[in-house]
Amino acid sequence: MRLDDYRDSDNVEQQSGGGGGGLGFGGGGGGGLGLLFGLIGSRFGIGGILVLVVGMMLLGMNPLSLLGGGGGAPQQARIEQKSAAQVCAADPAHRFSCRVLASTEDTWAKLFQAQGARYSPTVLSFYSRSGVSGCGAAQSAMGPFYCPTDRKVYLDTEFFDELANRFKAGGDFAQAYVIAHEVGHHVQNLTGIADKVRAGQQQTNEAGGNALQVKMELQADCYAGVWAANNRDRIEPGDVEEGMRAAQAIGDDTLQREAGRTPMPDSFTHGTSAERMAWLKRGLDSGDPAQCDTFTGSIDR
Repeated sequence: MRLDDYRDSDNVEQQSGGGGGGLGFGGGGGGGLGLLFGLIGSRFGIGGILVLVVGMMLLGMNPLSLLGGGGGAPQQARIEQKSAAQVCAADPAHRFSCRVLASTEDTWAKLFQAQGARYSPTVLSFYSRSGVSGCGAAQSAMGPFYCPTDRKVYLDTEFFDELANRFKAGGDFAQAYVIAHEVGHHVQNLTGIADKVRAGQQQTNEAGGNALQVKMELQADCYAGVWAANNRDRIEPGDVEEGMRAAQAIGDDTLQREAGRTPMPDSFTHGTSAERMAWLKRGLDSGDPAQCDTFTGSIDR
């Protein structure tokens, strides 16, 4: 994706000092646990968190480590006193992420304005291995996530290497899709969709809560496609295929099969590979957020 000449977002920050016994990728049998059960997750609802906790217990891990309570006393993460320009200049992954974020800001500002509303951008908080968020601990193994409490997206850019190497879904457009998906959750928060979903989850059982979570994740996929469609002049040959490979690789059914498990639809929190690809394509084809009603709409596959 061609963003070399795009501006860097000012809405970024860098965390430091949050090291310690975090759930890192690639280390032994437990590496990538968050990817396994909730890749590219927001922290809405209880479904994904419950699956993550159960998965950790099955692998002999301490779920309290997600709260900073396992493996000794972790250091307290803090926000570094750096300008946005310094944060974005840290390395190519930071730079690209800053420009994707800026592009989402410009795109959603226009889309909101067309509806007579004002878009308030999210903040992208970079961290390494572990950090803190308004929703609790930030751990690399969770994958990127959006916290509705402080309205920030949390990202360890080493996740991009995991996406490329373990899941064979590399490429700059795949990375952009990750960020645009999380910004999609921010849009849901601004428009009140997130509140409605959380209220619905409190009134149903775990399977019902998971089903609502899936609809929310699929809508964020569609919103990512909407962003891409509105930046079609910057899409290069092969970009869309990169995005589809990433969506296919992170479907709940695919991840569960690769983990040696039989796919269990009631436990899905993000949707099947086919669903994620279909809704991403819906956004890409339409460029219209109104076409992303995963709660009442469906896609023939």
